[in-house]
Amino acid sequence: MTNTHTCAARPGTPVRAASRRLLKTLRSIIASWHDRTWRERIRFRWQLRQMSKDNPHLIDDIGLTIQQVEGEIAKSFWER
Repeated sequence: MTNTHTCAARPGTPVRAASRRLLKTLRSIIASWHDRTWRERIRFRWQLRQMSKDNPHLIDDIGLTIQQVEGEIAKSFWER
């Protein structure tokens, strides 16, 4: 007995091939999101570090304490 199921999104495409393609696309989107999020965290923490060195008076203006800034800077890029 042969598998006659096809993908509704692309008629004629076997379900298994469509599932693989969808999974590959989903993995790519997730990887892109992680990369973008991590780059944003790296950039934010770098800017925060620069601000604390160059203009420490601005730390009060953004509503943070020195301890909060140091805690944020100490985090790795994958930590929230």
